[in-house]
Amino acid sequence: MCASPASAESPGRLYSVGEVAGFTGVTVRTLHHYDEIGLLAPSARSRAGHRRYGDADLDRLQQILFYRELGFPLDEVAVLLDDPDADPYEHLRRQHRLLATRIEKLEQMAAAVRAAMEARKMGINLTPEEKFEVFGDFDPDEYAEEAQQRWGDTEAYRESLRRSASYTKQDWIRIQEEGDEIARRFVALLEAGEDPDSEAAMDVAEEHRQLICRNHYDCTYEIHRGLAEMYIADERFIRNIDKLKPGLAAYQRAAILANAARHS
Repeated sequence: MCASPASAESPGRLYSVGEVAGFTGVTVRTLHHYDEIGLLAPSARSRAGHRRYGDADLDRLQQILFYRELGFPLDEVAVLLDDPDADPYEHLRRQHRLLATRIEKLEQMAAAVRAAMEARKMGINLTPEEKFEVFGDFDPDEYAEEAQQRWGDTEAYRESLRRSASYTKQDWIRIQEEGDEIARRFVALLEAGEDPDSEAAMDVAEEHRQLICRNHYDCTYEIHRGLAEMYIADERFIRNIDKLKPGLAAYQRAAILANAARHS
């Protein structure tokens, strides 16, 4: 079994090249190369001439690996480590600064990737031209992160992602047309003076719920009520819905609540 620094019997213990490779993850070939170029020469040799590494060698190797991880070429690593005026702690301070900078850049990259992932999760994998053709001036990607934050831990949200991930442009056009037809029927009822709790209005509200169930997730009456409340609680929804007819958002809410009540 390979030894490790933690198992050393004394500070003066020496390790073979195989042991060092085993507990550091550096290949034997790499250790040989570091020795050949003078970057990490073992402090001792066995009687047979085999390399033997001490604690100071392992400390230097750790410094080498830090700088290599940060992308420094070997010749620059050698200059940094062999600087006679360098304080050992200065290496740590320098590495900390470099790591902090790298972490900041990686976090920025991760944020960009997360944003792209959320857009993908919404299943809206369309070109900008196709999005405009399907959704008009409403951009669903704009609300992707907010939707994930509000409902990301719900089964309905996960089910919606699973379904929409496979939707094509034609699927979205079909879903949009179905939704537009329901909206037009709501408008017709509102203009005709039908009460939102009338049978006709409640029937359209039920079709709206069924549309969600068919295309997105199992929209229970409780969930449907929550959506209805959001239609008038969020100014963005009011503006978008009322484009078809002023007061439509409130009318839809009332019809949805009445429909949920008759099924309770």
